[in-house]
Amino acid sequence: MSSPPRISVVGLGYVGLPLAIHLARHFEVMGFDIDASRIAELKRGEDRTEEVEPAALRDTTMQFSDDEAALARTDIFIVTVPTPVDADNKPDLRPIRGASETVGRNLEKGAIVVFESTVYPGVTEDVCGPILEAGSGLTCGVDFFLGYSPERINPGDREHTVDRITKVVAGQTPDVTARLVAMYGAINDGNVFEARDIRTAEAAKVIENAQRDINIAFVNEVAVILNGLDLNVLDVLEAANTKWNFLPFQPGLVGGHCIGVDPFYLAHAAQSVGHNPEVVLAGRRINDGMGGYIAREIAERLEASDARVLILGLTFKENVPDLRNSRVVDIISSLREMGHAVDVHDPHADPDDAQKFFGIELLASLDGGAGYDAVIGAVRHDEYGAFGAKALTGLLADGGLLADIKGMWRSVELPDAYRRWQL
Repeated sequence: MSSPPRISVVGLGYVGLPLAIHLARHFEVMGFDIDASRIAELKRGEDRTEEVEPAALRDTTMQFSDDEAALARTDIFIVTVPTPVDADNKPDLRPIRGASETVGRNLEKGAIVVFESTVYPGVTEDVCGPILEAGSGLTCGVDFFLGYSPERINPGDREHTVDRITKVVAGQTPDVTARLVAMYGAINDGNVFEARDIRTAEAAKVIENAQRDINIAFVNEVAVILNGLDLNVLDVLEAANTKWNFLPFQPGLVGGHCIGVDPFYLAHAAQSVGHNPEVVLAGRRINDGMGGYIAREIAERLEASDARVLILGLTFKENVPDLRNSRVVDIISSLREMGHAVDVHDPHADPDDAQKFFGIELLASLDGGAGYDAVIGAVRHDEYGAFGAKALTGLLADGGLLADIKGMWRSVELPDAYRRWQL
């Protein structure tokens, strides 16, 4: 292997692009993606995910390509493609299989292939390894080697960036592990944890988000209980959070490409060894059911069977354009099925993506919007959090309902004529 190594990052989404940008400050890096439009966008210095600033793209020494011939002479491949679930919530390994086939066709002796995609234990060695062998004609563990380093990107998070977090790594051999420690350590001042082996690192990743999912599910179930008791869950949580070891989770919709997906990978692994993962799947059922629950609670408070409803926010979390696995769509579809007319606004979401993925036409703006029977605050974008009483009542009809899912308007005082509901 050359020193320093030539690195190719395969998949330039929320995970791959920031990683590649940081690596390119220390190494020769090729950024590869099969999406030609994505490559063209990045070459123009634009990033639709908003994870990398235009200046960082303009200044990077990294090369971009959608031609796999550019992967030649690579010493370390890093695969950062999505690992979604299918319609039955089973692991969909097609993206990672496809990436492995691409890498296999361009694999040379001595190379290391590192996977960052979230998988269940065994995928790197038992699924990807054989695909790489078949594509290259080389022998895994002899001619080329495997590694795993779970991604920990949190979209929109400017504090826990890839250069400021602990990187977990595991290699097929001690020498491979040492090389990966050196590579990742170059971008985060050596803040690297060596896992016992690849399967251990895979398992560590898949339980991280499953744990968070379960904690949110508990608080969501508490919110349902407290609503039945006519208590405000955020008021209760404020009191409970004064205990030193109480975990500060909040209720809400759980979507995105990680927390709403990764527990199914853990469940698949559990079922493969004959265990029924009751807690994991119960958490998923609770969280996936919150959109329908919220829609029913709001519908019960609407005075018309064909009310006009405005939903503020569609992305899966605040201040990001990411629409993947957004559970706001559950509220929209449920209310529409009940006969209500629903408009949707989101200043961060791409209107074309909203139409493509969900068939939802976003309002271009809120100018002139008024007379809604209900306004639902679904995503805590900064723009919405800044709304005061004048802005909110300006959107509502007299006596209209303000439904605050995120508690972002708790301190806003409305005239008595308006009604409120809060998750």
